[in-house]
Amino acid sequence: MISTEGVESGGDQPCFRLEPLNTHLPGKAGDSHLLFGDMDTPSKVTANGVQDIEDRILRITGYYGYYPGYSSQRREEGSESHADTPGSEASEEGTSYQTCANTVLKVLGGLLLVLCVSSSWVGTTQLVQLTFKTFSCPFFISWFSTNWTILLFPLYYGGHVVTTRDKQTPIQKFRECSRLFGENGMTLKLFLKRTVPFSILWTLTNYLYLLALRKLTATDVSALYCCHKAFVFLLSWIVLKDRFMGVRIVAAIMAITGIVMMAYADGFHGDSIIGVALAVGSASTSALYKVLFKMFLGSANLGEVAHFLSTMGVFNLIFISFIPLVLYFTKVEHWGSLSSLPWGYLCGLAGLWLVFNILVNVGVVLTYPILISIGTLLSVPGNAVVDVLKHEVIFSVVRLAATCIICLGFLLLLLPEEWDSVTLRFLAAFKKSEEHGEELTDSSIHTRSRSQANGAVSIPMA
Repeated sequence: MISTEGVESGGDQPCFRLEPLNTHLPGKAGDSHLLFGDMDTPSKVTANGVQDIEDRILRITGYYGYYPGYSSQRREEGSESHADTPGSEASEEGTSYQTCANTVLKVLGGLLLVLCVSSSWVGTTQLVQLTFKTFSCPFFISWFSTNWTILLFPLYYGGHVVTTRDKQTPIQKFRECSRLFGENGMTLKLFLKRTVPFSILWTLTNYLYLLALRKLTATDVSALYCCHKAFVFLLSWIVLKDRFMGVRIVAAIMAITGIVMMAYADGFHGDSIIGVALAVGSASTSALYKVLFKMFLGSANLGEVAHFLSTMGVFNLIFISFIPLVLYFTKVEHWGSLSSLPWGYLCGLAGLWLVFNILVNVGVVLTYPILISIGTLLSVPGNAVVDVLKHEVIFSVVRLAATCIICLGFLLLLLPEEWDSVTLRFLAAFKKSEEHGEELTDSSIHTRSRSQANGAVSIPMA
């Protein structure tokens, strides 16, 4: 039946509505009610008149998850997703831009840190030789400089207070960093067990390095000390079962070759061979220190390293202070009154040594560790420049060749473990791009020749 309901308030057009039929087929009452049950109420039709039709079809077919207004909600969600797409793209672009900016800042900071590490190590080495002119007591210098490492943890805690919001008390931070020694923190037994071997290796490394500086130039000693990288690889391969790499074996052989050439430069006699042996001994103890640290203490964060070095400084002050006294009374290292000591040189040397240790440990956390190694390597040409300009040292061809071989081996040791596969992939991609470029060039030449042939039309003369 068709009936008129009146006129809508907005205009003069009549509105018609279908009335449901009252006759039902037998046995299908439920179905007819399901089909026409909602026609008694006015429909909430959208602007395109599709909403009610979609809802009825979904309800009749028994679509899983249907509820009234399902189609409109799906349409609204779709519009919201389309509306959110530009914002998500903008956020992704902002994230990628921020990542690139952080990488650039990290590289620039690393390059600045390289210069600082190299300068501090060059300054330390040169200042040692200046100190030896008036105060030739290498063990006392090593002991005095090591005592300054006690300041590392207080300096770290000061940086923690300045840079973080969730501040901890010094005791809380000390206990947190003491986990490097074990689950229960630092006990007297662990203090002695962990600190004694590392303190002995630390003292030997510094003492042998200073002794070598009394026999050789700063350039030679710094170049020979770079061999510690090769010794670290060999010890890690033997003790820690690290991955075998042929290029690092070549680098180790180059380091040994440089050592032999350095010893041969002045003949196998005199102070030269003794100085080479002392420098190589310093590099060996330094490598053993690093391998044992990795074996027993693993990877430590900045706070744990600062805590560990400060602990070694405390151990040096308490338990090793008797050795300078023994050397003094036995006249091995004799000095006058305390007022006659060159405190300016000693404090400057200890301060530069402290700065070097801070830069090395902070730089490993803030930037790439390979840059710190490059900074140590750059101390060799830095010392060479100072030796030539200030001390007027003349280097022989053999010494220069030995220094270059050791530095080249050091650079080879900085190659990552997957350098060979990365290089092969790069070469394959480069070769593929060249072949693709040649194919494009050939296809463009054929296309051009074909177009020229098709365009050259001969017009017969009448």
